[in-house]
Amino acid sequence: MRLFLYSILTFILITSGMACRKNFEYAPSAGNLEFSKDTVFLDTIFSNIGSSTYSLKVYNPTRDDIEIPSIRLQNGIQSGYRLNVDGVSGKAFKNIPILAQDSMFIFIETTLDISARSVNEILYTDKLLFDVDVDEQSVELVTLVKDAIFLYPSKDSAGTIETINIGNNSDGNNISVNGFTLKDNQLHFTNEKPYVIYGYAAVPDEKTLIIDGGTRVHFHKDSGIYINGGAKLEINGSLSTDKKILENEVIFEGDRLEPQFQTIPGQWGALLINNSSTNNTINYLTIKNATVGIKIFGEDILNQTLIDTKNLKIKNSQIYNSANINLWAQSARIDGENLILGSAGSQSLYCNIGGDYFFTHCTIANYWSNDFRLKPALQIDNFLNDKSYDLINAKFTNCIIYGTQSKEISALTNGTNTFNFSFTNCLIRYAENSISSEGIVFDLDDENHFKNNTFNQPPEFFDSFGGDFRINELSSAKGNANFESAQEVPLDILGVNRINNPDIGAFQSTLQE
Repeated sequence: MRLFLYSILTFILITSGMACRKNFEYAPSAGNLEFSKDTVFLDTIFSNIGSSTYSLKVYNPTRDDIEIPSIRLQNGIQSGYRLNVDGVSGKAFKNIPILAQDSMFIFIETTLDISARSVNEILYTDKLLFDVDVDEQSVELVTLVKDAIFLYPSKDSAGTIETINIGNNSDGNNISVNGFTLKDNQLHFTNEKPYVIYGYAAVPDEKTLIIDGGTRVHFHKDSGIYINGGAKLEINGSLSTDKKILENEVIFEGDRLEPQFQTIPGQWGALLINNSSTNNTINYLTIKNATVGIKIFGEDILNQTLIDTKNLKIKNSQIYNSANINLWAQSARIDGENLILGSAGSQSLYCNIGGDYFFTHCTIANYWSNDFRLKPALQIDNFLNDKSYDLINAKFTNCIIYGTQSKEISALTNGTNTFNFSFTNCLIRYAENSISSEGIVFDLDDENHFKNNTFNQPPEFFDSFGGDFRINELSSAKGNANFESAQEVPLDILGVNRINNPDIGAFQSTLQE
């Protein structure tokens, strides 16, 4: 027993001595720290919008426990960067320990204001300094900051945010969202600076929102544009020479510019068009990462007899990576050509509660991979709950309707209202010989609905899951388009001539990649 007690006492004394030594015996840093990167790029942010949090890992490669006398920003308290070291926020730190052959994280953020300057963007830099004098080491910090035009709802003295009404729900009650009405001097978006919108920007009755080619519009979470019933939208993009920059297109996307946000769906709300808004025109628009790309409530116009009056004419445009639906039309009248409706969490195109639709040389391709998708790439129907309208037309000519599911078309009718649809010279993925809807069978050989189509043959997209829906020389879409319809849309979405040997879809195949 005495020997046992002696052993315990000896162990306690030894470990206590080690603990004391660890508390006090730190070697000074000698300029031999190692870093996970020599420059931290905080990517691009908008003026006055905080960046994401970036990390820097600092290594102690030696066999000694060390203490860093100083970690600080070169610009001191005036720096636009913020640090967090070992869970403590600040811009300067002293005597930071790192154990032998161990590491620590430094977290870095920034919020910068360049609105008072006469430039649209600056490259803001600083340095993160470690130690002092001859042992000093540094890591560069770099951020590109863009100025922008910010549009947002007002707040009253109690802090209540301005709201607008964007329609009624199924119970007939108003749907109110944070938003504001654009003033007359805000109804022309130019490409001089990006626009950043908070809440829903509403275009008032009898007014037109004009958006010039090359304009970039960024939306904060749960934000968008709402076109009132008597209002109109006119987007005037044009063909770009640089297929990556898209310098002449109009682009709608979220307000986070960092690379990690480039493919995250659902970052903002939607472009909403009221049911009595007519003659909206869109040319060369890209919409990405929305909740719903475009939603049109169109029953008012559907009751009119003027067939040439449309809710929307859209061409040479693409909508993709929407968390829900790319283009959702309810009882609307739409003409679409050279339109790409890519991957979405639900339908790529939903022609809902009837309507009057003409789509020519469109690519409707859903290769959603974020989670399980229940709906087909294309769904058309003439009812929803207690609402029903005639499907006057749903005509698809020279279109690709494809994706990861075995059936990428759904046609649902209540059996009472008119239900006219047709597919002509389309490339379709559909694994059965008929489409059944509420007891009605649509035979794929019935030329009233299906004529000269190609089924279940690979479209040979360049990169289906990456959203590059150009087709190669082996595509089943090549040379199989309806010639007469192709003459009405003689150039593809990239400006390539398709007159002589037209391909199905929005792209004409070329030998070049």
